[in-house]
Amino acid sequence: MASFRRHITAAERRARLGHRHLLAATSRVKTPEGVTNALIGLHATDPATVFLSAAARLAEPDVAMVERALYEERTLARIRCMRGTMFVVPAPLAPAVQSATGKDTYRDRAAAIERLGNAVGWDERRYTAAEQEAVAALAARGELTAAELAAAVPALAEQITVYPGKSYESRQRVCSTVLGALAAEGRIRRARPAGNWTSAQFRWAPADPLPQVPVAEARATLARHYLAAFGPVTEADLKWWTGWTLTDTRKAIAAGGAEAVDLDEGTGYLMPDDTEPVDEPLPWVALLPGLDPTPMGWRDRHWYLDPDLVPALFDRNGNIGPTVWANGRIVGAWAQRPDGRINHGLLTDPGGEARAAIEAETARLTDFLAGTRITPSYRTPLERRLAQ
Repeated sequence: MASFRRHITAAERRARLGHRHLLAATSRVKTPEGVTNALIGLHATDPATVFLSAAARLAEPDVAMVERALYEERTLARIRCMRGTMFVVPAPLAPAVQSATGKDTYRDRAAAIERLGNAVGWDERRYTAAEQEAVAALAARGELTAAELAAAVPALAEQITVYPGKSYESRQRVCSTVLGALAAEGRIRRARPAGNWTSAQFRWAPADPLPQVPVAEARATLARHYLAAFGPVTEADLKWWTGWTLTDTRKAIAAGGAEAVDLDEGTGYLMPDDTEPVDEPLPWVALLPGLDPTPMGWRDRHWYLDPDLVPALFDRNGNIGPTVWANGRIVGAWAQRPDGRINHGLLTDPGGEARAAIEAETARLTDFLAGTRITPSYRTPLERRLAQ
């Protein structure tokens, strides 16, 4: 006899999203650690996303609170992990996340040596000497910017051409290549930015090596956390989100103890203790930043995003811009104008109650920004229009 599998509708998935992703006002939490624990990690390619994603889910958003977690208490860790992308993750989970998704760090170093060999004639001996001097300078002097490190270690000030022949060809110090490889190895870490919380220019500091977690164990751990935060999900969702192969994805789902359920698009997975129906939250709205983990959390997005809206909300590389949400669906976008005002544009009508709530949430975001200007790293068509 075939076993019964519960069917989870798109409406229930949207209800789960409101609760699990802390977007319903009644689900907001008090600390950035609470936000990050709920979502596994916050996208950090654009530094402002970390703060804006947290602010959308905090009962009382505060820049200083997020900075303390990142740079003083270090309860949050900024690492390169899923799909080679920068994330801020809970520090206790960082070893498993890095083991589950990180590339072989030797390959990063070997690629860096090859790159600098081709660009400026460095061999492994010269590269090793430069990285040792960089690590020693940080150990002796603490946090330093890349420019300060290049001044302390003259070899790091050599210039190379990146993307030669492209319209975006530029010159940069070899320092960037060396520091990137050292960070991938976990020997150094990004510390406070050189500017305010929106700055992408970070200081560098010595790092404590992360404990090693067996890869299979780490993948099972990450799969369990992902299913708890984003479930129900498909194999394709988890494969895309992590960057794993399909074989590794299936092994992690099985090792994590997931239970199969039926979705509109086929088989999905949940943790065994998470299969009961979820109540619909009270009506809610949210203004989320570009690259927020919620819209970037699934490969198949039709249950919360009308496919016809994709061209306006994503750039050509698949990066989503700032979005406006109402009751589990993306209904528009928002942007900051040159005078600092928040402007939003709706692509579908969410109703009068939601429109009023969006105005209130816009005021809440304005208060959080307190005059700070932000421009997403990845500009999308609608965001550009709204920012004018």
